[in-house]
Amino acid sequence: MSNLIDPIIQHSSQPARVAIWTAAEPWSYSELLARSLRFAGLLATHGVTAGHRVLLAAPSCPEFVVAYMGIQALGATAVPINTMSTEVEATYYLTDAGAALAVSWHEIAPAVARAAEGAGITHLTLTADANDDITPLTEAADRDPGETAAILYTSGTTGQPKGAELSVANLLAAGQIGLAVAGTTHEDRTGTALPLFHVFGQAAVMMATFTGGGSLSLLPRFTPQGLVDLLRRDKLTVMCGVPTMWNAMLHTAGDADSADFATLRVAVSGGASLPGEVARAFEEKFGCTILEGYGLTETTAFGAFNHIDRGGKIGSVGGVVPRLEMQIRSPGGRPCRTGEVGEIFVRGETVFKGYRNRPDATAATLTDDGWFRTGDLGVFDADHDLRIVDRLKDMIIRGGYNVYPSEVEEVLYEHPDIVEVAVVGVPDEYYGEEVAAVVTLRSGSSLAAADLDSWTRERLSAYKVPRLIRFVDHLPKGSTGKILKRDIDRNLLRGSAPTREAEGARP
Repeated sequence: MSNLIDPIIQHSSQPARVAIWTAAEPWSYSELLARSLRFAGLLATHGVTAGHRVLLAAPSCPEFVVAYMGIQALGATAVPINTMSTEVEATYYLTDAGAALAVSWHEIAPAVARAAEGAGITHLTLTADANDDITPLTEAADRDPGETAAILYTSGTTGQPKGAELSVANLLAAGQIGLAVAGTTHEDRTGTALPLFHVFGQAAVMMATFTGGGSLSLLPRFTPQGLVDLLRRDKLTVMCGVPTMWNAMLHTAGDADSADFATLRVAVSGGASLPGEVARAFEEKFGCTILEGYGLTETTAFGAFNHIDRGGKIGSVGGVVPRLEMQIRSPGGRPCRTGEVGEIFVRGETVFKGYRNRPDATAATLTDDGWFRTGDLGVFDADHDLRIVDRLKDMIIRGGYNVYPSEVEEVLYEHPDIVEVAVVGVPDEYYGEEVAAVVTLRSGSSLAAADLDSWTRERLSAYKVPRLIRFVDHLPKGSTGKILKRDIDRNLLRGSAPTREAEGARP
């Protein structure tokens, strides 16, 4: 029997051990435990009991941790949602999860409050108040490891989001794996601007930090300068983010230099593929190696990670993490050979229970013997390190040839004028699909589509060269900063230019 709050209880016996750094004063593990148990007591006064589901909408702040761990202490299930959720979206999550109560941060409360009222359930506003007048829960619930601790909604390309059910055992294992692969101890200071409602921040950062007894620093809203300021203020030794964050710090982090990163032992990247050029430029500018990892919501954030003692391998997400197995399979289900691209399958302690109320979706992705079908294409190299080729659904088939967008993006990122890029497929009557690139440029750049066409033709096979190029000020991004290719309007791209097609030549 166990509970996600167990690591906090364990480290609370060390009075001087800091759990969370705040702008005002640090919180010890004993302070975090006391606040969490008081919040559990508050939930209990509103009728929440073990097994109930509680919706939680809050940014990455200490109060998110208090509410999340209070829910766990009570034996209930946390349903963290995006803080940008509309009333309609919040209503869907409340209904689909069958939530008994909703909690939202005071600055974003109205939409969730209206959704809760419409669903006929209680809404609580979360503030920085410590709830000192509330009788705390006397002890945390003893939970079965297989109980659902959290439901995280994944936004697919079609249909309504699916609620991935993560068990107590899944999240505790994720914390232990994160501790092992990053080599963290109670002396580490981990900082992030990742949203804690996302699996990366919740499992790979928050749970791993508390499992090791280290301290956590949180930035509610990412800005490059804000993350640098957090690094300076709290003397971070571990920093976690997604590729767009590292890239933004490269281009707009003001006066930051390698001296600011002197305390940093490791920078961890996940959530999307890290372009090799970004990793190289980051190390050159800041003297800090970024170690890339790979995981999904359904694998509780873990799958593979670069070895901490060996350093980063550009283009690789490292070896399979402890407690998991991984296979790469051909379309027919055959295990692929070294160097052969196929779909990634994962099995082990962090693989989720299934999608809530979606038996068909669960059956389509989870095999009877516990293998999870990721939908990602990958390949093992001679060292058995994994390279992510692309999402299976993102692969472009142009005239019968497979084009992996990530490969094209890597080449485009090498161009000195390009800040961000997304490569997608656009329907084409002649080829089936055409390769399109959506690009943001450095300020003051005069790069033209024809220039980019020449650049890629020198570095890519003809069928991989983007024939449609569109320059934009910003690319659409999700809550973690990940570029959302599904939000790129393919119809607009059809009218984009350069290209040799305009000259009447088809390769």
